[in-house]
Amino acid sequence: MTLVTFNDIYAASQRLEHVVSHTSLLKASWASCTHRSLLLKPENLQITGSFKIRGAYNRLSRLSEAEKARGVIARSSGNHGKALAYVGRQEGVKVMIVMPATAAKAKVDGVLEYGAEVKFAPLDECAKVTEELAEKHGFVVVPPFDDPDVIAGQGSVGLEIAEEAVARGLDVDTVLVPVSGGGLISGVAAALKLTRPGVRVVGVEPELAADAQESLRAGRRVTWPAQRVSRTLADGLQMSTVGVHPFEHMQVLVDDIITVTEEEICSSVAILARRAGMIAEPSGAVTTAAYLYHERDLPAGAAHVAVVSGGNIDADLLESLLNEPPLAYTGCCSY
Repeated sequence: MTLVTFNDIYAASQRLEHVVSHTSLLKASWASCTHRSLLLKPENLQITGSFKIRGAYNRLSRLSEAEKARGVIARSSGNHGKALAYVGRQEGVKVMIVMPATAAKAKVDGVLEYGAEVKFAPLDECAKVTEELAEKHGFVVVPPFDDPDVIAGQGSVGLEIAEEAVARGLDVDTVLVPVSGGGLISGVAAALKLTRPGVRVVGVEPELAADAQESLRAGRRVTWPAQRVSRTLADGLQMSTVGVHPFEHMQVLVDDIITVTEEEICSSVAILARRAGMIAEPSGAVTTAAYLYHERDLPAGAAHVAVVSGGNIDADLLESLLNEPPLAYTGCCSY
């Protein structure tokens, strides 16, 4: 088993220095009280609206000129595709993205806006269609999560958290990370455990797509049918199983994975918009939901960081969620 190293993550962060924004930790005073506090890591503020630009750029920058000339292809529910399309346009590389037929309009539009070609397929056939098109056209496949370079790029999120915690004297106890294919949590966990080993890394996913939690607790990769995971509104977390490389990292580095309900996710999208002025898609709001509604499931600790992984949400969906009252919370938060 080969895990990404600190040098891998540091090298990725250097490549990304002039590509991504260093998203500063934002104190959520409305969610803090005497015994615990919340800091938000707003990756929704990246130029493509999510953390995915980190892994996409790091992987693409590692291709040879001959590989770049062939063009690249990826499967994506939207954020990886949008990031790869942006990077491809910047680097003059042809990009094709295979997206599920049910992909959010905002994400499809984002991919097209940056000049990539989009092919649609049923959710459970996206991986197969991607491989078929890659073979037919000679494209290089850029995986959304199951790749060491992608994991190292996403790990720059964790490195930034660790560096800022030191610089600001923040005693961060727990970092909450959304889980889909596992690339983000693998990179973040590697960066944190290699620099601040006392920090606990906890994954968060919808209870309607809890394959990662089941996998981690069973000690083996578990696959949920596409029709089962597609029930969640968090479209970026509708992966049927975690990747091979991510699962190796998760078994060693991730402390736990917890789940949140659809109602908690929807409520957290609205709360982030109202109280933090932050547009988060459902997939990006799961970590805030974990903090607000699952205190008993989290490790004891004072300072929590929630990675808000993305903000690419359809306007109509956001409006509908804002029209719903937030779920009642019986803890100390003051929203």
